[in-house]
Amino acid sequence: MRPANMVTSVADVLAGIAVTHSFSSNFEWLRIAALCASTACLYGGGVVYNDVFDADLDMIERPERPIPSGAVTVAEAKRLGFVLLLVGIMLAGFMGTLPGLIAVAIALFALLYDKWGKHNSFIGPLNMGICRGLNLLLGISIIPTFLNEWYFLAAAPVVYIFAITLISRGEVHGGGKRNLYIATILYTAVIAFILHFALVNDRLYVVLVFLAAFVYMAFKPLLAAIEKPTGANIGKSVKAGVLALILLDAAWTATFDSIFVAVIVALLLVASFGLAEVFAVT
Repeated sequence: MRPANMVTSVADVLAGIAVTHSFSSNFEWLRIAALCASTACLYGGGVVYNDVFDADLDMIERPERPIPSGAVTVAEAKRLGFVLLLVGIMLAGFMGTLPGLIAVAIALFALLYDKWGKHNSFIGPLNMGICRGLNLLLGISIIPTFLNEWYFLAAAPVVYIFAITLISRGEVHGGGKRNLYIATILYTAVIAFILHFALVNDRLYVVLVFLAAFVYMAFKPLLAAIEKPTGANIGKSVKAGVLALILLDAAWTATFDSIFVAVIVALLLVASFGLAEVFAVT
């Protein structure tokens, strides 16, 4: 289920909720908790099915994963993935028709990636990025009318996850530098996108704190991978990129809502790091 990564999906939703100013003006614990639990289940279900569809390949490339190692059977994994996706959709559906539809879309795009998308060098990264973009929209859907104004913010996680997925193409056997250079450009574009809204909302100095932490965490292993694009270095860059998404979400939160909430989102990184010590990230 990649528990460390599930935390990052919660951060996505919290960032989306922050766009609606719900934390400072319309705080509703139940709705926030339901959407956070929904995204965690959807993410978990998606990666479980990823392992289901990759079971044969993982026998060769990832024998340590639960299915090829014999820890669970394919049938057990299928049941778990189905239950997680169903619960994720139901939790969002309880919050309204629009959140429910977004959850259905996330589940469908996740399965599309698991079965077919990841086998295409362009569609795969785009497919995975769309899942994360919808995740941000799931958070914004806590007040559906805000989607009309801010739906385009989903472009940031789409581009960022597109970049990470490009990098991950070489994490098993190593790879060339082209995808790493493209990812560097895309990372920079996402930072510029966030900075624009930070300037518009007069939150630049606060947001810069989170973006500086993101740059250190994500770019350091990425530059190491560019210098020496081995499978191990690329894997470290992917792991750092996935976890650093929490800092980007904190930056979004600081751009639209309270610095206090942004700090709480950033602190999810502690939980994610702890889980990453126990469970695989990629």
